[in-house]
Formats: sequence, C-alpha cells, structure tokens
Amino acid sequence: MEPVDIFDLIERMAALIRAEERKVCTELGLRPVHVQVLDYLARCNRFSDTPGALTNYLGMTRGTVSQTLLLLEKKGLVLKTIDPNDRRMVHLKLSKEGESVLNQAKSAELFKQASEIFKSTQFSDQSEVFANALTALQKANQSQTFGLCQTCKHFNTLADGFYCGLTKERLSKSDSEKICQEHSLF
Repeated sequence: MEPVDIFDLIERMAALIRAEERKVCTELGLRPVHVQVLDYLARCNRFSDTPGALTNYLGMTRGTVSQTLLLLEKKGLVLKTIDPNDRRMVHLKLSKEGESVLNQAKSAELFKQASEIFKSTQFSDQSEVFANALTALQKANQSQTFGLCQTCKHFNTLADGFYCGLTKERLSKSDSEKICQEHSLF
C-alpha cells in the first residue's frame, strides 16, 4: 500500500468537518463563521478577546468580522465591553445565550462518534502528529499560532501562579488554559 500524504488526509478531514458544521449551523439558523466566532470567544484569554485578534484567528477581513460581530451582538450571542484601562479597546465575550448556542453546535454527533472511535484505536496518543502538521501549516502560511497560553515560550510558572514573559503580566489559571494571540512556540 502506498503511503498517504498527511496533508491530503487533513484536507479530507477539514471537508468532513465543514460539511458537519454547515449541517449544524443550518439547524441553528446560523452560518459557519458565526459558530467559529462563538467557539473562538469561548476559548480565548483576556489578551485575545478583541475584534483584531478574532480577525487574525479567522483569517478574514476586518469588514467581514465586524459585520459578523454586529449580527451576533444583535442576536444577543456576543457582548462587547470597553476596556477600562484603554477606552479605544473593545473586549468580546459570549452571552449566556451565546454559550447555549455554542453548546448545541458542539454536540455534533459525528464528532462524538469519531472521538470515541479514535480513543479506542492504537493511535489515541498520537496527537503530536496533528500538532506537528498544524505547526507546519502555520509556518507555511506565516500565521500566528494562537496556541494555548501554557504551551507558549513566554509562559512562566511562579510559586504563586503564572506569568507572561512577553506582556509582563500575571496570568490566571483560566488565562493559561485558553488561546492567546501572542502565542509563540519558537
């Protein structure tokens, strides 16, 4: 049997994910980008909950993201707040309704079944292959990594908590477990 190109496999997985995403979004009366925004906001930390970070993460134009946010805010799924220290900065977060909609979207049966099958195979501990493939794609695209804060080269553990060497700020446990736009592996 000929070896299969990992990126061909990733492309096929992405196509299946997009198809499932479209199905779920149709049921919820949303577009895939709406659920992607909700998902990002549920997983990002306080350094990455801005429209600019969201734009970079999604790889879309500022106009598209702005229109998407306006719609989600109008539907009551996303809340905007002005930063108390820098009045020019806006922070985004999910409303209770947004969290509920995201939970409905994430309960896709395809992913539950696939996850159970994957866990039961000999490859269940091979997430490193996917992480390396993602890193290669990000490098090739020259995009930010947007990884979990605690996996960043700037992340530090102190005796009484966590600290970001880049921003020179203390981090909460919650921040350390979420996506950061300043993430860097190298």
